[in-house]
Amino acid sequence: MDSTLQERARATRRSLLEAAACLFAEQGYARTSVNDISARSGRTSGSVYFHYASKEGVALAVVQDRFATWPGLAARYTDRAVPPLERLVALSYDIARALAEDTLTRAGARLWAERDVIDAPLPDPFALWTAAATRLLAQARAAGHLAHHVRPAATARTLVRAFFGLCTLTEALEGPHTVTDRLTDWWQLTLPSLERPVEPAGTAGRARSEAARRAVRSPARRTD
Repeated sequence: MDSTLQERARATRRSLLEAAACLFAEQGYARTSVNDISARSGRTSGSVYFHYASKEGVALAVVQDRFATWPGLAARYTDRAVPPLERLVALSYDIARALAEDTLTRAGARLWAERDVIDAPLPDPFALWTAAATRLLAQARAAGHLAHHVRPAATARTLVRAFFGLCTLTEALEGPHTVTDRLTDWWQLTLPSLERPVEPAGTAGRARSEAARRAVRSPARRTD
């Protein structure tokens, strides 16, 4: 296949993926058909089956696409000059922002919630986030910033699950525009149990400001 055909194939796959993500995010997996994806993308249903074989294949590709962006996101929070807990909080704002604004991220989260009706094994969307949280908590422990009772791996599991629950419930009750405000409330309650007394409210505030500065420099992708 020459470079022109390869580029056309990539463009077709991308348009199908983005159309499917919009539909999955809006109406869920079960209510989205291959014909819907075809109509939204402006491609034929044959193109869907050629590139992804099945609706399950499209759903898996949407989730995997989000996974492909994770290393770049996590890499933005490796600066050792910034305290580890502050980096952890700032990373959480980036993830919350993506869950509220980025169509592919929102689609991936909804597909995971509906995984029981998808005849394909979806990767665990929490594993990489939990690993990053564990790493940052371990760094905080090594730096003497973590309370003595806090164990990085167990705490990371709890934080990640509570974080996703907070984001999901906040959006359901109030809409996505309030997620960052509720996340600030949550961190101000949570940080005192994690760190030695060093202005927990200041940590959350600095981290949220840093995440906002990064968002301005690198706006979330919209595909709707």
